Order: sequence, then C-alpha cells, then structure tokens
Amino acid sequence: MAPGRNTLNKAERLSQKRSVDVLYAKGQSFVAYPLRVVYLFTDEPQAVRAAFLVVVPKKRLHRAVKRNRVKRQVREAYRLRKSALLSGLEEKGRSLWIAFHYLEKELRPSADMNKAMDKAMKILSER
Repeated sequence: MAPGRNTLNKAERLSQKRSVDVLYAKGQSFVAYPLRVVYLFTDEPQAVRAAFLVVVPKKRLHRAVKRNRVKRQVREAYRLRKSALLSGLEEKGRSLWIAFHYLEKELRPSADMNKAMDKAMKILSER
C-alpha cells in the first residue's frame, strides 16, 4: 500500500469459509458499542497484514437498505483508521483477522460509528 492512500481492496476482505471458521473458533472479542469486534492474531505470512469482514444480522435490521448502509459506514470508518493498525502489525511481523458485528437494532449516525471504530482500533493496537 502506498503511503497516504487509504484504500480497501478485495484482498483485505476476509471471505474464505475456513478463515472465518478459524476466526470464530479461536478468536477473542470485545465490545466497542455499537460494534462487537472478534479478532485473531496470526504469525503466518498472509497476502495482507489485516483482513476484515462486516456482519449486520437480518434479525436486527430487517431492511437490506439499512444493512447495506451500516456496512458502508463500518467499511469507511475502518478504511480511514487502518493505517496506524497496519504500521503496528508491520513492526511486529504479525497478521490480523477482524470481524465487526453490528449490535444495534436501529441505524446510528456515522459519528457514532467513527467513535466506536476509534475505540476498537485503540484496543487492537494495544494488544
């Protein structure tokens, strides 16, 4: 990734069923409301340092339009804040898998999502 560019590409998405299963089986979690963050550090060499996925349950938000909006908010908040996390992972030579679960039953403003993502990135950087 070039310095100064905040982009998200397909390689940064966690999409393989095996990887997701391992993340949920062995990962740890914490809550940065309205997000629950499940993460797993790996020492294996990966194509990217951090891969993530966003989960918005249909049980909580019934309309697909609302679920998609929340996913866009989470992806944008992550995209803007991932550079600090990636630099820390580079120093340690580790990789990270992350899942963001939306917990709220209503839409939240982007400012709330940004605060939650700041908190989540701070906690992940410390660990």
